[in-house]
Order: sequence, then C-alpha cells, then structure tokens
Amino acid sequence: MKSSATGAAVLIILGILTAFGPMSMDMYLPAMPDLARYFATSPGNVQYTLSAFTIAFGAGQLIYGPVSDRLGRRGVLLAGITLYTLASVFCVYASSINELIVARFFQAIGGAAGIVLSRAIIRDVYDKLEGARALSLMLMIPSLAALIAPFIGGYLLKFFADWRLIFWTLFAFGMIAFILGVLKLPETHPPEKRQKSSASKILHDYIKVLCHRRAVGYMICGGLSFATMFAQLSGTPFIYIDLFGVAPEDFGLLFALNIFAIMAGSYLNSRLVIRFGVRRMLAVGTTIALIGGIGIAVSATIGTFGLFGIVIPVVIFMMPHNMVNANASAGTLEYFPDLAGTASAMLGFVRFGTGALVGALVGYFHDGTALPMAYIIACCVIGSAAAFWFLTGDPPETASEQREPSVP
Repeated sequence: MKSSATGAAVLIILGILTAFGPMSMDMYLPAMPDLARYFATSPGNVQYTLSAFTIAFGAGQLIYGPVSDRLGRRGVLLAGITLYTLASVFCVYASSINELIVARFFQAIGGAAGIVLSRAIIRDVYDKLEGARALSLMLMIPSLAALIAPFIGGYLLKFFADWRLIFWTLFAFGMIAFILGVLKLPETHPPEKRQKSSASKILHDYIKVLCHRRAVGYMICGGLSFATMFAQLSGTPFIYIDLFGVAPEDFGLLFALNIFAIMAGSYLNSRLVIRFGVRRMLAVGTTIALIGGIGIAVSATIGTFGLFGIVIPVVIFMMPHNMVNANASAGTLEYFPDLAGTASAMLGFVRFGTGALVGALVGYFHDGTALPMAYIIACCVIGSAAAFWFLTGDPPETASEQREPSVP
C-alpha cells in the first residue's frame, strides 16, 4: 500500500461508492408494480426506468476513466455523486413515467463515477496483490447492498405506501457518500501522473479492443451472462408480485436467494480457478447457466410448477453469475496489458449496454406471464455459451492463468 490514507475506513467508503448500482437498481424493484399503477402506464414502460439506468450506468463508465486520468479522481468523483444526488430528487418529483425515465438516466450517469473511480483509486494506491485483496474486501459492501436493498424498498412500501420514499432514501445515500468523499477521500492521482489524451487517441484504443476476436468473444460471453441478471430484475417483480401474489415486503426474501447463490458461485470460483484455470471455470459456469436458463423456459412453458418453478431455475442460472463474468473479464484483459483501463471500460459498457437492451426487451414483450422473461433468459445463456465455445478459441491456458485466480 502506498498511502496510510487508504486504510480500512477508506476501503469502506470506496465500497459504499461501488454500491450505487445495486442500491439504485434493487431498492425500487418492489415498487415497480406500484409505479405502473401510479402513472397509469404499462409494466413495459416502467421497466424502461431500469433499462435507462442500466445503459447510462454503462455509458458513464466510458467517460469517467479517461476524464479522471486527465483531471484527477477526487473532483470528478464528487461531481458524479452530486449529479446522482440531484437526479434522485428529480425522481421524487417526476410527474410522468417519461420524466422518471429521464431522471433515472441522469441518476445512473452520476452513479457510474462510484464504480469506475473506486477501482481507479485502488489501482492508484495498491500494488497488484494488495489491490486484489482490497478489491475483494471492498466488493463485500455492494454484495451486502444488493442483499438488503429490496428489503428496504419493500418495507418502505409496506409501512408508508409511498414509492417516493425509496428515492428520498437514495438521495440520503448520495448525500452521505458526498460528505464522506469530501471529508475522508484524498486525491490519489496527482498532477504529475495525469495523462493528456486526445479524443481521437481514446477512440482509437476502443476500436483496437473491439477488433480483437477472442477478446470480443469473452466480452459477449460475459455480457450475455450479465444480461440475464437484468432480465430477471425487469421481470421478476411483476411475475412474483402480480402473477403469483407475493407481498412486496416479501419480494426481498426471494431476491436474497439469488444473492446467496451468486456469493456461493463466487466462493467456488475463488477456490477452484487456481487449480483448473479460467477457461475450464468458464466452461463450468456457462453450462450451469444453460441448465438454469433452459429450465426456466421449460417450466414457464409447461406452467404447472407455480412460483418455485420460476424461482428455482432463476437461482440456478444466477449462481455462476460472477464465475462467468470474473473469468470472462480475465480472458478479455489478458490481451491488453497496456490498455487495461480502456478494455475494462469497454467491458463494463458491453455488460451494462447488453443488460439494458435485454431488460427493455423483457418490458416490450411483457404479457402478464413469465414466458417473455424465460425465453429471453434462455436465449442469453445459449448465446453466452456459444460465444465462449466458438469465438474465444481453445488455446492452452497460460501459466499466469494457472497461477492467478480471477478477482470478481
């Protein structure tokens, strides 16, 4: 570690900043049916609020990395948090579903600063091994946020029956993050280390990444796997609450099963990838996802297994979520040792962009049943496996892949 300022307290703050995504996406899931009724609109239009957030959260990652390399981390980070906080207020006062979609878009643009710059700060102040450990510790907070956020949203609705309180809570979360950033976060990228990079150079680097066949194969594999999460985020609130009559405050219990499954998959990957390597773990992960994805399509088509005919396959295909995405990330970044930041930003954009598209498709084809979500998820897991097997090739694993585990 290069600075005593980056102790446990700062890691906690960085973890809070990384939690903007799960807090903002998961907390309002139980309110989606209420939003449809309040704005007198279709569930599909409400699901666009999630898609708008997702695409903006991915696009923002392309912006903050290069800008912070040139201007420094702290000021850019605080500007992003400010935008997030203001946009949360606009969500509260939205008078139509279209206004809410726009407000969510800008909320995501601001929140993207947290995930990108937290990782950049870790890279600034830690060496490789310590940085991996710090990232692992930091990512415990967004995992916890993803677990508790639906419970918070559900119980706010139960006790106060007002979806606006969810966005007031996100506003308070943004204010706390801003205050902590002002008081506790140092500038970790001083002027003498800042890069002057032109827009044409940045564009050239992004094109270079996109022209690498195997890297693109890994990105598509991870992106389609990542998209299944957004398909179930868009679909399960309406399926569980409206179709099967689950109470909004109990939605978080079913959602928690997914988080526990993801955590189990992450643990298995961290234990086994050293022994078996990235590609073998990707083969295992995509196969498990295939079983769950095809299982939910079959169950939704037959329609005789009830609520848990949907819940159980969702848990199965979500279990290897981080297993696939962590190893797909390692596979992508392997080819760009000198463009790791650019490749990482493009990877994030592909993931969230694919997630936004898939979430929008779930909303567009919503028909009051589980079929649209189930078929779209099945297509995603099939596409993810196909990208791995047919685009990434099957070269012998390198020594570095055998020695070092992927860090989620």
